[in-house]
Amino acid sequence: MNKRVLGKDLEVSEIGLGCMGMSHAYGTVSTQKEAEELIAKAIDEGCTFFDTAEVYGTAEDPHHNEKLLGEVLRPYRNKIVLASKCGIRFDETATTVNKPLIPDGRPETIKASIDGSLQRLRTDHLDLYYIHRIDQTVPIEETAGAMKELMEQGKITHWGLSEASEETIRRAHSICPVTAIQNRYSMMYRDYEKLFPVLEELKIGFVAFSPLANGLLTAAYHSHAEFERPGDYRSAMPQFTEEGLKENEKFLLWMKQLAEEKNATPAQISLAWMSAKKPYIVPIPGTRKVDRLEENMKASEIKLTQDEVKSIDEMLGCIPMSQVFGGSKIQKK
Repeated sequence: MNKRVLGKDLEVSEIGLGCMGMSHAYGTVSTQKEAEELIAKAIDEGCTFFDTAEVYGTAEDPHHNEKLLGEVLRPYRNKIVLASKCGIRFDETATTVNKPLIPDGRPETIKASIDGSLQRLRTDHLDLYYIHRIDQTVPIEETAGAMKELMEQGKITHWGLSEASEETIRRAHSICPVTAIQNRYSMMYRDYEKLFPVLEELKIGFVAFSPLANGLLTAAYHSHAEFERPGDYRSAMPQFTEEGLKENEKFLLWMKQLAEEKNATPAQISLAWMSAKKPYIVPIPGTRKVDRLEENMKASEIKLTQDEVKSIDEMLGCIPMSQVFGGSKIQKK
C-alpha cells in the first residue's frame, strides 16, 4: 500500500484502521483472538496506521479498546503509527444509546490521560495524540500548550484536533504545530471540505473517520432491525432508519453501478474517491471482520481521475439521500 504524509513528517499508510468498533458503539465486542486475526491481516495488507481513544470501551471496561490494542499491537509496535485521543467523557446518566459527550480540555486532564493511555497501550510514546472534542470552556491555547509539554517530554511525537473549526485550528497551530485534524467525512457528510484551504496552507493532514457513513456506504445493510443489538449506535442513526434506508435507495443503486464500472465495491469507491480528492486525506474505516478489512485496504488499488472525482462530486450534490449521523451531542460540563 502507498504511503501518505500527515503534517510535515508523519508517514502513514494510505488507508488506516479505526479500531473503535472492536470495543465500542457497534454492539458486538471483539475477542482478543478476533482482534489478533484482524490486526495481522491489516499489517499483511500494508496498513501501518491504527487509531483508538481512551473512551472506546464497554460498560464493564471503559478502556477496553486501548487495553486490547496494547496486547495485539505489541509485536508490531516499531512498525506502526499509533494514535489515541483524550479530552472527553460520556454522560453516564443519559439513557440514550449514544450518550452525550462532555469535553474536558484542561491541561491537567490531558497530562493525566496520556499516562493512562501509555500504560494500557504498552508503549512509551504515542505517534499521534488528539484532543477528542473541543472544550469551549478552556482556551485552545492552554490545550495546545499541554500537548507541547508532552512532546517535549517524549510522551507524544505529534498531536491533533478532532471535530475542529478553522479558528480553533489556527489558534492551536500557533502554539504548537498541528499534524492532523480528525473529522467526520464521507460522501454523505462533506461539511469539512471548507477546511481544505487552511489545511493546505498550514500543511496539516486530514484523517477521515466514519468514511463509510458508519457502514451505509458498504451497501450491505437493508433493514433497521439489523442494528437492534444492545449498544449499537446505528440503531439511533438517521441513515439506518427504515425511512432513511428508503431515501437512500437511489443513491446506493448509483453507488453500485459506479462500483461495477470500476470492478470494485461501493465501499472501495467511497474510499478511493476520498483518497483521490487530496493527497493529505487518510481515511480510517473500522471493521471487526477480516474480509471487510481486506476489501477496505484494497481500495488503495482503485484509482480515480480528477475528472471522475469531479463527476462524482456533482452527482453527490444532487442525488437524493437521507440525513446522516453527525456525531453524539456535546454536553456542557
